[in-house]
Amino acid sequence: MIDLTGIIAISGQPGLYKVVAQSKNGIIVEGLADKKRTSISSTAKVSSLEDISMFTTGEDKPVSEIMKSIFDKEKGGACIDAKADDKSVVAYFASVLPDYDKERVYTSNMRKLFTWYNGLQTSGSLKIKEAETTEESAEKKIVKAATEKKAAVKKTATKDTTKAKTSTGVKKTAGVRKTGVA
Repeated sequence: MIDLTGIIAISGQPGLYKVVAQSKNGIIVEGLADKKRTSISSTAKVSSLEDISMFTTGEDKPVSEIMKSIFDKEKGGACIDAKADDKSVVAYFASVLPDYDKERVYTSNMRKLFTWYNGLQTSGSLKIKEAETTEESAEKKIVKAATEKKAAVKKTATKDTTKAKTSTGVKKTAGVRKTGVA
C-alpha cells in the first residue's frame, strides 16, 4: 500500500496538500506542487486521502491500494493523463481495478484519482508503506495496550479528591446560586 498519511485534498482548491501543523483557527498546510504554506480554516471541507475508498462489487477498496496497483503497473512512473478521452480513462481504470462498481464509480472519480496519483508521483511523495509481519504487529498491539493501561492507572491514581475551601474555611458550593433578599 502507498503511505498517504498527512496528505489531504481541500474542497474548492486544486492539488494535494500535506498537513504541517495545527493552528488556533484551523490547520497549516503545504502544497505538494508549489511547496507554499497556507492556513486553512476549520470550516473548510478537508478530506484525508487515507480515508477515501472506491466502490467495488465486493468490499470498498482504499485509494492507497488502488494507487499501489497503479504504481506496480507503471513501475513507479506516471499513469494515464487525466485529460485523456473517457474511453481510454475507463479502460485504464478497469485494467487497474477490474472489479470496480460500474454504476457508482464515475469517470470524474477516475480522473481525480489519476490526477492525485500523478501529483504525488511528480512531487516524490509516493512512498510504499512497509508491510509488517503479523507477529510484529501483534507484539506492537500488546505493548501499546499495556502502556495505555499503565497510563490510565497512573491518571486515576493522581486524581485530586480534596474539596476546595475559601479563605474563611467555608466550603465552596460550585454551581449553586443562593436566592433571596439580602
